[in-house]
Amino acid sequence: MDFESLFKLRGIRVTRFRLKLLAALREAGRPLSYQEMKGLMGREADKVTFYRNLEALCRAQVVHRVLGLDGAFRYCANDVSSHRCPGNHPHALCLRCGRMWCLKGEEMPRLEVPEGFRVEGKQLVVFGVCPDCEGEGRMDGVMSGRCL
Repeated sequence: MDFESLFKLRGIRVTRFRLKLLAALREAGRPLSYQEMKGLMGREADKVTFYRNLEALCRAQVVHRVLGLDGAFRYCANDVSSHRCPGNHPHALCLRCGRMWCLKGEEMPRLEVPEGFRVEGKQLVVFGVCPDCEGEGRMDGVMSGRCL
C-alpha cells in the first residue's frame, strides 16, 4: 500500500512533509531520534513541526515511539500489514552511540495488572553496547542472537 492511501485509510491529512518523514523512517528500518531524522531530512522543518507530525502519525498508528534511557523518544514506522498492536515488541538500545533497534521477532512479556487498571501501552528496552561500538562489525537490524 502506498503512503498516501495509508494516510487516507488512517484518517490523517496527506502532506509532503509527512510523506517524506514516513519514507525516511521506513528506509531506516529502526527507531530514529529527532536528531537522526533531522540529519536525514535536512532543514525541512523546525522541531515543533517534526514533533507535531510525528504525534499525528503515532495517533494514526502509522508510527510508534519508544522512550530511551536518555529521555529522548525514538520513532519507527509500523508494520501496517500486522493486526497486532503497533510497536508491541521489545527494543535494543546502544548506550554508546544511542542507536535503537526493534526486536520484532520477540514477544512482549505478559503482565498481571490490578483489576480495573487500563493499560495504554508498554515498552521494554534492552540496553548495552552494539557490535559497531565494540568493534565487532555491523548490526543489520537484528541483535546477534544471544539470549538474555
